[in-house]
Amino acid sequence: MSARILDGAATAKALRAELAREVIAYEAKHGAVPGLAVVLVGEDPASQVYVRNKSRAAEEVGMKSWTHRLPADTTQALLLDTVERLNRDPSVHGILVQLPLPKAIDPQAVIAAIDPAKDVDGFHPVNAGKLALGLMPCLVPCTPQGCMILLRQGVGGGSLAGRKAIVLGRSNIVGKPIAQLLLQADCTVTIAHSRTRDLAEECRAADIVVAAIGKPSFVKGDWIKPGAVVIDVGINRIDDAAHSGKTKLVGDVDFAGACEKASAITPVPGGVGPMTIACLLKNTLQAAQLRG
Repeated sequence: MSARILDGAATAKALRAELAREVIAYEAKHGAVPGLAVVLVGEDPASQVYVRNKSRAAEEVGMKSWTHRLPADTTQALLLDTVERLNRDPSVHGILVQLPLPKAIDPQAVIAAIDPAKDVDGFHPVNAGKLALGLMPCLVPCTPQGCMILLRQGVGGGSLAGRKAIVLGRSNIVGKPIAQLLLQADCTVTIAHSRTRDLAEECRAADIVVAAIGKPSFVKGDWIKPGAVVIDVGINRIDDAAHSGKTKLVGDVDFAGACEKASAITPVPGGVGPMTIACLLKNTLQAAQLRG
């Protein structure tokens, strides 16, 4: 068996095109466009790239985008004041505070300070609680949303009901919310983690494998049930054995080995990654629409 490759870049491009049309319709109805405010604290190079890409993507679909850059020695109080100012700004529909934050700042306090109706990351306790209770619509974390879109492609748009799914990882950003979305889709869900016994056997029983643990090529090809759909959320930079002194990105799944068993799989890079920003824009539009 040779797995079908789930192209996240192409899917994200199509989603952005759809969002651009919806933004035009929103503007025609409301006389304004959705606005996304991103707050960046410090000079972390990766965060700067992420923020730049998010702002560019928002502008490409016709949204307004603002980036608020604060120095690394910014106090928590000043950051919370910035968030509160954005909460009160009617032109801002979505607020995203780029993580990680400097060690002196409590990220949970900052997340909790964001207006849940503008929490386009979907991390606020109110949105997490609504997701857990199945109280939709709510703002759902972006990466899990992207995973579900690609997963439905992987099963050919068919029902997920009754399928056995395993989620490797229990983070609040990916593991827990993707498990909740799978439950809402009527899957039977196992959440695996570092204490799980017989992990390989748990994976072999699953029709759907979502890997989000941050360990390069951890999930072996022979762990995959024939015909399973594999969603690889991992992004790990390792030394490239074929090119001395260079590095490459790999996922949490042994891609070559899994391709021999799976019916469909996301690549790294080019799989889940591009979907995250597209779903952030989707959340921003949804936040604007819910506000009316």
